[in-house]
Amino acid sequence: MAAKKKSTANEIRTDIISTYMEHILLEGNPKSVFSFCKHHKLDEAEFYKHFGSIESLKKAIWVDFYLHVESLLLKNEEFSAYTSREKLLTFLFTFFEMLTANRSYVLFVLSEDKHALKNLKQLSKLRSKIKDFGVELVTQDNEGKQMKITKKPVAIVSEAVWLQFLFLLKFWLDDESAGFEKTDIAIEKSVNTVFDVFDNTPLENVIDLGKFLWKEKIMS
Repeated sequence: MAAKKKSTANEIRTDIISTYMEHILLEGNPKSVFSFCKHHKLDEAEFYKHFGSIESLKKAIWVDFYLHVESLLLKNEEFSAYTSREKLLTFLFTFFEMLTANRSYVLFVLSEDKHALKNLKQLSKLRSKIKDFGVELVTQDNEGKQMKITKKPVAIVSEAVWLQFLFLLKFWLDDESAGFEKTDIAIEKSVNTVFDVFDNTPLENVIDLGKFLWKEKIMS
């Protein structure tokens, strides 16, 4: 009889994540790593090889969402030739399609605490990834500009991309339209508007506007 194939570290990590996401929807938040592992007959020591805590696991899930989307975009041979506007549109459409496939989980973990901002702590590592993506976009735009005054400040634009994502995330969470078609419209309009504004408005004003819109949306 052939010996059972030993799972790879990546397979074990994936199994822990999928088990946790299912556990959340069926059982709610586990009280501890110990209780979670015991409930699912998982090796607690193996859990800690991949995640330092339940909170770090939750953060890792959002990073995995991002990496999955990134891998899909890189498989598209035409993506590298897209303009920065087209890249952001494609990224957001793909990301929210992926979130829709995991909507029950996302709705749960982003509504656990009555204080919305506390629920956003799990997005800290995702924030870094999206801001890095924003850096790539603005760097691409700046490459063709000879005069320093016409170049866009990298830090400000990357923060604007993150704020736009947060606004769209809240919009998607509240969207009850069939197929979330209103979110698709919001993505296209917001990206086109933001790029148009970037070309005609001081970026500090864009950041202030983004913070205002996000605050109004999250408090509504």
